[in-house]
Amino acid sequence: MREHRLSALVRHLDAATPPGRDRALDALRALAVLGVVGGHWLVTALVPDGGTLQTASPLSGMPWLAPISWVLQTLAVFFLVGGYVAAKGYESARARGTGYRAWLAARLGRLFRPVAAVLALWAAVTAGLLLSGADLATVHTLVKLALSPLWFLLVFAALTAATPLVRRLNPLWPLAVVLHVDLVRFGFGGPAWLGWVNVAAGWLVPYTLGAAWARGELTRNAGRVLLVGGTVATAGLVLWAGYPTAMVGVPGGTVSNLDPPTLAAVTFGLAQCGLAVLLREPLGRWLRRPGAWAAVALVNLSAMTIFLWHQTALMAVTALGLLAGTPLPGLHTAPDGPGWVLARVAWLPVFGLGLAVCWTAFRTYEARSVAPVVRARRRAGGAAAEAVRRA
Repeated sequence: MREHRLSALVRHLDAATPPGRDRALDALRALAVLGVVGGHWLVTALVPDGGTLQTASPLSGMPWLAPISWVLQTLAVFFLVGGYVAAKGYESARARGTGYRAWLAARLGRLFRPVAAVLALWAAVTAGLLLSGADLATVHTLVKLALSPLWFLLVFAALTAATPLVRRLNPLWPLAVVLHVDLVRFGFGGPAWLGWVNVAAGWLVPYTLGAAWARGELTRNAGRVLLVGGTVATAGLVLWAGYPTAMVGVPGGTVSNLDPPTLAAVTFGLAQCGLAVLLREPLGRWLRRPGAWAAVALVNLSAMTIFLWHQTALMAVTALGLLAGTPLPGLHTAPDGPGWVLARVAWLPVFGLGLAVCWTAFRTYEARSVAPVVRARRRAGGAAAEAVRRA
């Protein structure tokens, strides 16, 4: 019976999807979100240390794990798809006579309504921990880990708000800003705070590439150039310019490629964007299969919930594991070798189960955030989109 219901849901999702839906873009977005989640679960450990919990990363003691960050640091793809969707959406809104404020309010509402649940829960958790006398360092570690995904949303929201201004901006301009910022920082000993300019400029590069893609200016040939050029540039920066190999921050490192973004992170993102452009057509063909599309559709319907709650799920599993009374390998032990890595991989399904619990509890906040869009589409004749939501 369960298999029959699952098969019916798969067929329903496929049939309810509008014919013009670009399924490949949804797949790229889903891959970007899942990449971030998988990356955090693999390289973020909470280790008890004398009555406190501290974060630790296997990348600190095992630099040979750096290739994991090449696969799972997928933020550039998210900004690429975001720029594409925002540029297309803004043009459609103008064609319908919808003003900028209404368009922006709708987009930011869908982005931030699910955040309220995270902030409310962690405000209560923080108050409870402090009242119970929990160590301040532990509280700081937990809250920072839980709310760290929000920085990404703030940057994404700022770029979304700037879409009318930047949608026709040549990506070479923000790339030039990143280049000069790093030249001043690392080449001439400039102040470290200057690097924070790259938080906007660095992510503006894939965002404006997405807008160019929406205009039809990012062809497969351009994708090949981005993939090869970005790969060669990143390799050169790592091998000969002293940039870190890992494309994420490593505790104890003198330079982080991600916090704030460096030129190496941006060129690496160019390579990812090129690969995404090249994958669009084969992904589109593969997603004609109802089963494959159903998986992608379900991830996209809960993308914000997955993104916002994955760190909470990790911490919940870690806290429950403490009830065992002894440190559990790969969960509470310091990342000190290949054995830890294997143990950590074994914990991933448990983290997934914890995330499923969070999804069950908080997915309604995301559903409410898309409800106005669904109603608008239904009024315009988009009944198929409503069927997808109800499924």
